[in-house]
Amino acid sequence: MIDYKKAREFGTLELLAKQVVEGFITGLHQSPFHGFSVEFAEHRLYNSGESIKHLDWKLLARTDKLFIKRYEEETNLRCHILIDASSSMMYPVDQPYNKLTYSLDSAAALVFLMRKQRDAFGLSLFSDDLEFHAPAKSSLTHQQFILSTLEQILEKKNNNNKNQKTDLAKMLNRLANKIHKRSLVFIFSDFMAIKNPIEFANSIKHLRHHLHEIVVFDVSHNELENNLNLQSKYYNVVDIETGESVKMHPKQIKERYVNERKTRLNQIHNLLKRQKVDLVNADIEAGFDQILMEYIIKRKKNN
Repeated sequence: MIDYKKAREFGTLELLAKQVVEGFITGLHQSPFHGFSVEFAEHRLYNSGESIKHLDWKLLARTDKLFIKRYEEETNLRCHILIDASSSMMYPVDQPYNKLTYSLDSAAALVFLMRKQRDAFGLSLFSDDLEFHAPAKSSLTHQQFILSTLEQILEKKNNNNKNQKTDLAKMLNRLANKIHKRSLVFIFSDFMAIKNPIEFANSIKHLRHHLHEIVVFDVSHNELENNLNLQSKYYNVVDIETGESVKMHPKQIKERYVNERKTRLNQIHNLLKRQKVDLVNADIEAGFDQILMEYIIKRKKNN
């Protein structure tokens, strides 16, 4: 099994995305759910009696199923990925792999898979301002542009990402005005930047008004953030976005913290549910299959 955290240290984001997607595809073909698996854009099932000229023999050897290679260029779906890049997404700050790294790696894998499917893909990244916006296209050049830009952004963030806040509702409203054509929209955020739940709900309504189908990934380090499973010692707790700090022991706050965080997340989750928005709890320690599977499910639904 590939350790993607280590792999990304020794290669490009494009190489990492390729490894993630190929591992995911292999896993689907080897799973018992062959019917659900994927007829990827470059393949379709072989029909009895037709020419075997374009059979994919390598895929036959792996899956014991007959697939025909497809070559036609077509855009089946339009997708857009929105990523919260505010300072809170750099948690855990004392580890090389954080929520932003995970979100960018997930986005890279999605972009790679979307292009394999001949789907159009765009990406926006924001903090206190819109840092990057690429409209949806399906070309190889567009894929390479997005992936190289994400690498540059991550390097910049790792060097300096102090006190970058965001107003999530405001940024989603701004992006809703940029994504005009009906799309599948993926949102990656830790939801630390929701100042007003009602305004946040209205920003989701704004996106839904354009008939976008929305999947929200609630990005977190589950053990540290949701369960507060820390070492038994005093910590100097620093607010990443404001710089404010306070010294405390986990035992002093754990029960109250876990309950209040659960209440807050449930409030956000219920808001999304009322808007008929799918929510996925994306633990950064859980890998990328959960992310890619959401795309496959939505793609199959839209076909």
